Amino acid sequence: MTTVDIHAAPERAARRVAGFKPDLLQSSEHDLCPGCGHPIAWRLVLDALVELELSRRTVLIAGHGCYTQMMRIADLDSLQCLHGRAPAVATGVKRMLPDTAVVTLQGDGDMVSEGLHEVLHAAARGEKVTALLFNNGVFGDTGGHMTATTVLGQRTKTSLEGRDAAEHGYPIDVARLLTQIEGAAYVARGAVNTPGMIARTKRMIRRALELQMAGAGFTFVEVLTMCPTGWFVPTLEGPEYLEDSMMETFGIGELKAPSPTD
Repeated sequence: MTTVDIHAAPERAARRVAGFKPDLLQSSEHDLCPGCGHPIAWRLVLDALVELELSRRTVLIAGHGCYTQMMRIADLDSLQCLHGRAPAVATGVKRMLPDTAVVTLQGDGDMVSEGLHEVLHAAARGEKVTALLFNNGVFGDTGGHMTATTVLGQRTKTSLEGRDAAEHGYPIDVARLLTQIEGAAYVARGAVNTPGMIARTKRMIRRALELQMAGAGFTFVEVLTMCPTGWFVPTLEGPEYLEDSMMETFGIGELKAPSPTD
């Protein structure tokens, strides 16, 4: 057996073998909580745009939420709109710039609690944009209270004993609603709690962008992300909690997609 002296100077100088920061990310520093899944989901979006060579002809429209701060460290043309109104703004941008990749980024509070009608009507019109939902089941940016996607039994600052159907109603599955709308060409749901799930979710985002640019219609990807701060769970337990709670309610996979012959 070879013995290695870990305190000795290396025989060869260290060298960088891989880059871990996406090209479009101007800084790896952010102010989101430890264990937050949003930065992982955001990286998947940036990677997909670079791989499809869309980064220089993309416009990102963001709503209001924790994720919004990611705009300031990404080398993308972007704008922020009123709470819940990203699909309406995206409609105007895409119709004026039809060759542009138009992407909306919203949280569950912004899209489902505040602007559900906007995303449903954009899909009904078949707007050729890609809508992304980063869903962690809480209004993280405004204190961690319950949203329309908070799952039954989930604790938030306004449901300390857990969401109860009799008192609070049931969570809204916006992806399932979108599958019923003719203008929605692609609807998928992924997550970022495991390496395998991350890879799968990236393929969904890439497919949604490809279909948008092919003129297929409205495309949508929901990404389940961790928020251990808002869930009242230890940071390291966030991925497991997501699987045991949110993934039990919101199934993973492509819910609606064009057939190979389309």
